Amino acid sequence: MLPPIALLPAFAPWLDLAGLAVFAASGALAAAKRGQTLVTLTFFALITGVGGGTVRDLLIDAPVFWVHDARAASVCLIVALVIWITPERWWRGEALDWFDAVGLAAYAVYGATKALGYGIPPVPAALMGVVTACVGGIIRDVLAGEPSILMRPELYVTAAALSSASYVALVLFGVPGVIAATTAATAGFALRAAALRYHLALPAYRGRR
Repeated sequence: MLPPIALLPAFAPWLDLAGLAVFAASGALAAAKRGQTLVTLTFFALITGVGGGTVRDLLIDAPVFWVHDARAASVCLIVALVIWITPERWWRGEALDWFDAVGLAAYAVYGATKALGYGIPPVPAALMGVVTACVGGIIRDVLAGEPSILMRPELYVTAAALSSASYVALVLFGVPGVIAATTAATAGFALRAAALRYHLALPAYRGRR
């Protein structure tokens, strides 16, 4: 029997699918901007959408979510098709970055929550939140031949870490799950939004002086 994920509200699965769609879109767009085929767009959408959750589930010894829930893969396929048949001008600008910021924060909280639900200790559970939110994008960048988000100073992984760590800490202090999830996701989104708006970045290593 699977342990219940009781710390998330009842509508969390739908938020999970919405976040999945955002990440799938970023993967499909990475292929579309390179003039690739529908097959490639679909592959990029799937690997970006489910990559982080797959690694998380394997690490916490849970059934891989998209193998047992047809909605996840279906969302990725539909998103790829939508991007394939729509004009490129619809996907220009920073709109996707803002949607991605929402998905990043929510996915980090969701990943940490699922890890806690499977009995993972607090620190690894917080790290599972980061894995859930970031690994799909890392795989996408590697396949697209772009610098990985891990190799860029922008506040991306840091925002995911803030969301997941905040959530775990609030739960440990006895804050109700819905409040903890909302607060932590808001904090991660705010940091990512500030990074997008003001081009915030972590300082780079300078070596010995």
